[in-house]
Amino acid sequence: MKHLSIRNVPAEIAEALEEERHRSHSSLNQTVIDLLARALGVKAQPARRNGLAKLAGTWTQKELERFEAAVASTEQIDEELWR
Repeated sequence: MKHLSIRNVPAEIAEALEEERHRSHSSLNQTVIDLLARALGVKAQPARRNGLAKLAGTWTQKELERFEAAVASTEQIDEELWR
């Protein structure tokens, strides 16, 4: 196994790496290895997840009805805009 050091990492890349590290809940080292592997096609890319799967199916019927009522106005078509 090789050890690598990377110097002069631009601030925007360092920030993006930190954000990805937090998103994936892994170490910075593991994050960099995973990103390099995906970018180089070394291993199959795991499906990116948005973290919402754990919420699926957890609403009660009443919560669903409240949500649908709250967003109902966003599903109405403005006839003036579609002429």
